[in-house]
Amino acid sequence: MNVGVDLIEIERIRRALERYPRFRDRCFTPAEQAYCDSRPNPAQSYAGRFAGKEAVGKALGFGVARAFAWRDVEIAGRPKPSVALSGRVARWAEARGAGRIDLSMTHSRELANAVAVIEER
Repeated sequence: MNVGVDLIEIERIRRALERYPRFRDRCFTPAEQAYCDSRPNPAQSYAGRFAGKEAVGKALGFGVARAFAWRDVEIAGRPKPSVALSGRVARWAEARGAGRIDLSMTHSRELANAVAVIEER
């Protein structure tokens, strides 16, 4: 079993969304964007999903030096999030024997937190 945890300031994501138009398309799938943009506080939803992707990447063992394709990790579902892997991240997970991925996300007004647990096959 592998665990990954991430905590991020929502304001950091809000600023990235405002300052860098490509950030949204680079990090989030069209389905994630549609969901987050439909929420009362989109930055909060984006931050939760960003933290979720970070937590999954950490649980899979992606280090800072490895290129992590943000859109290869898609987070859907509510209230229990589900994770779908594709592309390079899916191949990485398969090669390392990753099985089921459980993800928990939460947030306050200022912070978003995610914990990913990946079982081995």
